[in-house]
Amino acid sequence: MKLPAMLLSSALLLGSWAAAQTDPFLRAAPAQVKPTVRGNAAAAPASATPSFATPSAATQPLVAQAKETTFGSPRISGTAEATKLVFDLPKGMTYTLVPTFGGLRIDVGGVRVAPASSLRLAENLTEYRANNGQIIMGTPFPLSLSDGWRATEATIASGNRVLIVELGSQLRGGAGSVGGRVLAAAPADPRAQASLQAPVPVTDTAASSALTSHLPPGDSVKQQPATPPAPLAPLPGADTARPSALVGRIPGSLSSGATVTTPRIGKNPGVTRMVLDLPPGAGYRIVPGTVGLRVELLGVGLGDANTNEQNTSAEVRAWRYEPSAEGVNLSIVTGSPTTSRSGWRAQVLPPLNSERSRLVLDISPAMANLTPLSPRDKVLAAVPPMTASSGAAVLSLRAASVRPRVIIDPGHGGKDPGATGAITEKDVTLDVARRVRDLLVAAGVDAVLTRETDRELHPDKNTDLQMRAKMGTPGTQMFVSIHVNATEASAALAGYGIETWWNPNHALSYQLATVLQRDMVDVTGAFDRGIKGYRSLSVLRNSRIPAALVEIGFTSHPVDGQNLADNNYLDRVAMGIASGIRDALMTGVSAAGKPAASAVGGGP
Repeated sequence: MKLPAMLLSSALLLGSWAAAQTDPFLRAAPAQVKPTVRGNAAAAPASATPSFATPSAATQPLVAQAKETTFGSPRISGTAEATKLVFDLPKGMTYTLVPTFGGLRIDVGGVRVAPASSLRLAENLTEYRANNGQIIMGTPFPLSLSDGWRATEATIASGNRVLIVELGSQLRGGAGSVGGRVLAAAPADPRAQASLQAPVPVTDTAASSALTSHLPPGDSVKQQPATPPAPLAPLPGADTARPSALVGRIPGSLSSGATVTTPRIGKNPGVTRMVLDLPPGAGYRIVPGTVGLRVELLGVGLGDANTNEQNTSAEVRAWRYEPSAEGVNLSIVTGSPTTSRSGWRAQVLPPLNSERSRLVLDISPAMANLTPLSPRDKVLAAVPPMTASSGAAVLSLRAASVRPRVIIDPGHGGKDPGATGAITEKDVTLDVARRVRDLLVAAGVDAVLTRETDRELHPDKNTDLQMRAKMGTPGTQMFVSIHVNATEASAALAGYGIETWWNPNHALSYQLATVLQRDMVDVTGAFDRGIKGYRSLSVLRNSRIPAALVEIGFTSHPVDGQNLADNNYLDRVAMGIASGIRDALMTGVSAAGKPAASAVGGGP
């Protein structure tokens, strides 16, 4: 595929196009470096993991480096299926790769980024922007942690190291790391090892921030904090302590006659981005509600901006500007309710090419609460031990030796990966199950996992499921199986959120499912898909105690899949499950309790 002639003269493209088309790589494989994996994600197989490494004593950059050392100006080549960018890696550089809904971002440290700005470079590269320690490569399709892109390092014939980035909707591989990784190019001269220093720090960007880091075409993001808001009087009842209940003012003096502009819209699968360009001194106040968002813009007028639009996207059904006593109100009708921490994200970015700052709103019903739990919120209240009373086991505040026992079942395992997409189901379910167990054990519950490692209980799937269910031996209070959802590609955007399944195997199974669903949704802010029942799930049907199966999100959804890769979200899911189990134990919704009248006969 040839680039337009105008692009051949761009400062972006160093080296000839012909050179970019040739094979620049040595046929001998470069030395492989064992990757370091962030968070709780398991390391990818060696065959699928690029040779990236975090800075270490052997890979830190040289002290002496030319002041004019820069990174950027890639050589670009490719086809309709994939676009390849080859970046030379200067000595002393660190970088982080961050996939987003609008493309791939590279955060750079230790060297200067060569400024550049170009649009429509190739079919898979809609824009390239570089400045202020950051490079943004826009794509017409969203990127997940592993889909839509691939990055590797290699040694070219000259002996220099290069970073190869490939972009294509059908590509898989990513960088083999959750949320990106800080990377360092090794010094070219090993004799200079005595002259090493720590690399320039690079912000470790989590997967959650990748959801809000890339603007619609025409914008770029600077690596700096959001504009700090000046105090404004909150609306009655507004919780301004919560990060997404934004109230603030754009720095500067408000000029007379300042007006709003028509919102700029960026549409990506599963999420819609609205960008409001606000003049200096303008105030803003964002209020979520059951029908969407209200953005109160203070001190500005309508001017000649468009005032409304219908059927903007699946996430934004309509928006409308209306004058108010304080300025202008923007009403956004969303496809589902929004709360102070779910259904949307917001950030304020500094001016780019004008004096106006940008208030950025990302809207998606799959956006959950990704804020970290406080240390206090990570502690589950104690559960009293069990004691005998009138022939039945009940909860008692008196000292006793029997801890209530529950079974936690991490779905799949071993040769059965479960659903695959942004994450692999068997890995996430085991991760969450361990967190749930730790919370319950600390609260005085004997929590037992059906599997402690990546394995199946039996090679035959039906036998495996029956063995899991039968671990609910006499004296066990309940059985909770943890799973991740998925749907076919044609319906991926319709599948997001949390749901809980039950079966009439026990009179209290429906109530257990109800308590679990309530607490998970409350802690995570995830979309509530409700209680599902009567599907013949073997792991529930074969259980003889109250049992429920929770689906904690959809790995097939572009936003929900990112939730499942976020450590804060997994913390919240685990706390929601553990809290639901505790509530069930404390209220008699367990094998030790007596069925409530409304539960006898099973279900709604």
